[in-house]
Amino acid sequence: MRIGTSVVVILGAASLLAACGKSGGASSTASADQPSAPAEPASAPAALTDAQKKALLAELPAAYQTADLDSGQAKFALCKSCHTAVKDGGDMTGPNLHGVFGRKAGSKEGFAYSDALKASGITWDADKLNQWLTNPKGLVPGTKMTFVGLQDPKDRTDLIAYLKTITSDPKS
Repeated sequence: MRIGTSVVVILGAASLLAACGKSGGASSTASADQPSAPAEPASAPAALTDAQKKALLAELPAAYQTADLDSGQAKFALCKSCHTAVKDGGDMTGPNLHGVFGRKAGSKEGFAYSDALKASGITWDADKLNQWLTNPKGLVPGTKMTFVGLQDPKDRTDLIAYLKTITSDPKS
């Protein structure tokens, strides 16, 4: 069974190379020993205009308003192995990140978070995301997220700004 063996090898390699693992917990339909099913495809959102991106970034502190969105998109590749970010997209190993800004940690309906994240009292904003992306286990001891952190402050700034543009509904 070459195909079955190949799938196991690919899944095993993906698990080892994934930048993040069980972010806050496995989805309610997957066990910790089984990979979660791929998220159901959601229709791709229309590309944001420069004005819409600028309006979304204006909601963030000044440092994020001049971030390099292309660099942020490249850094998001680390997150995509575990997270989707499109509106109405499914969860993967980690929850869908659409609407993360302003959301209470551990509160996305239908995702099984760790008790530690649910009890953290965090509401996601640029500052908390920066702390989380620096060291998730340092911010929330007991989280199931296995991502070790993104150490470069500019990389985090770029990533957070990019996340704002892909996880928020555009302003008119």
